[in-house]
Amino acid sequence: MTEIPVISSRILHGVPYFVRQELGERALRQANRAAGFDLELLEDQNCFIPHAAVVSFLNVAARAAGEPNIGILMVPAMNAANYGSYGRYLLGAETLGLAIERAITALPYHSTGDGMSVAIVGNEVRYSYAFALAGCEGYDAIAVAAAGVLLSVMRAYLPADWKPLRVELDIAKPRQTAAFETVFQCPVIFGARAVTVVIERHHLAATARRDARSIVTIEDVMRARRGGAPRDLLDVVIEQIRTQVRTGRVSLDSTARAMDTSVRTLQRELNRTSADFRGMVNAIRTQRAIELLRHTEGTITAVSAEMGYSSPANFARAFRKVTGYGPREFRTRDWPHGAAEQFSSLPPGENAVRGPEVRDAFSAFSVIAKSGSGGSSGSVA
Repeated sequence: MTEIPVISSRILHGVPYFVRQELGERALRQANRAAGFDLELLEDQNCFIPHAAVVSFLNVAARAAGEPNIGILMVPAMNAANYGSYGRYLLGAETLGLAIERAITALPYHSTGDGMSVAIVGNEVRYSYAFALAGCEGYDAIAVAAAGVLLSVMRAYLPADWKPLRVELDIAKPRQTAAFETVFQCPVIFGARAVTVVIERHHLAATARRDARSIVTIEDVMRARRGGAPRDLLDVVIEQIRTQVRTGRVSLDSTARAMDTSVRTLQRELNRTSADFRGMVNAIRTQRAIELLRHTEGTITAVSAEMGYSSPANFARAFRKVTGYGPREFRTRDWPHGAAEQFSSLPPGENAVRGPEVRDAFSAFSVIAKSGSGGSSGSVA
């Protein structure tokens, strides 16, 4: 299986709400199913989702509502400021030129497979973005929305009445182009090599329009997105399980759908790494349950429901099988400092740990993500 490109769920900030308000509840439900999970529960979470899931979400929402120009409708709402530590880092730069430089430098902590560049040609600056799945079905909306994000960076530094020289989109020219020029307030070129916003060179020296900016370093971005976006197959699957655990329902089918592959293909690839989907789910669910039991005041019933178990009794049995303790006993036990986390070996909080650290962590469980039940395409209870 080729590398599965992923992107921060922060890019979805406000998008599910937009779909509900502009296209309707039915369109949102169908789009969530196509994506593989409820994106409304993830837009403010610090996790990564496959590019294919984002494309499917928008494509299905547009089809369900009969709205071919969903990308144009989204442009005014697109804003890099909503992209968590990544957005705060790049918009914390003193000048527009430095903000673009930061966006390019920190991109590996925001997504995989994408490209971003800046080129100076004479008195023009070309700020470009290349999406990993450019050209796929439903990509047109992504391209238009991406141009809106690039523009949001520039508008954080330039006057309110500023307009770009032109916008270039790597999509086919539609029959009607007036709506594109209206929303971007400039000429629009189609059939380009990448999504590009072209501005005058002197704008690179423009300073931020707002004086009060939090200080965010590249180290802050690295800590918030430990190790960068996941790249190999097992890391991406682990991240998708984490994502689904947060929404309360996990299945091999929805994981495969989010990764734009079949259940059979995904299972075969997991078998090649000796990984078992159900064992991975049990491990990640237990780690999340430990976080909730240790660091929140939620009831055992609430934690059980949050983890997607059909009953507190099922949750208690699964938790005891992994840790040797019932949830209530585990919560009230007077643990020495750090001892409670030995059962997961993963740090509490939203930050994902990947690669060898995850594999080492799984070995700490009595239920190992190896040679288990063989996985299931149904919901994992």
